[in-house]
Amino acid sequence: QVQLVESGGGLVQAGGSLRLSCAASGGTFNRYVMAWFRQAPGKEREYVASIRWSGGTTYYADSVKGRFTISRVNFKTTMYLEMNSLKPDDTGVYYCAGDRDGLGSRVPGNYDYWGQGTQVTVSS
Repeated sequence: QVQLVESGGGLVQAGGSLRLSCAASGGTFNRYVMAWFRQAPGKEREYVASIRWSGGTTYYADSVKGRFTISRVNFKTTMYLEMNSLKPDDTGVYYCAGDRDGLGSRVPGNYDYWGQGTQVTVSS
């Protein structure tokens, strides 16, 4: 059974940095697209970034392009989100998600597996 476990959230001042981790287990991820989504209070879950496990091609939402970097380490089956120049608008619960069919969608409903989420709070 596939499990995704996030870590690394916290409280940071605007302009600061955080690195999130997502440890994946219980499956073979070569065909997967893995992604980060976030959800602020009262808002819908929104796409942040994604990566094709095989080959490492990356994709980003316009709102984070140039500030966030998604990566993965194959032998550790761990994905990362390096977040720099953080803004208060980046505040929310960050979720790791896995798409076993590798479609590369930005729609949450197309992802099969989810982590429990980790809180990121950026103060102004």
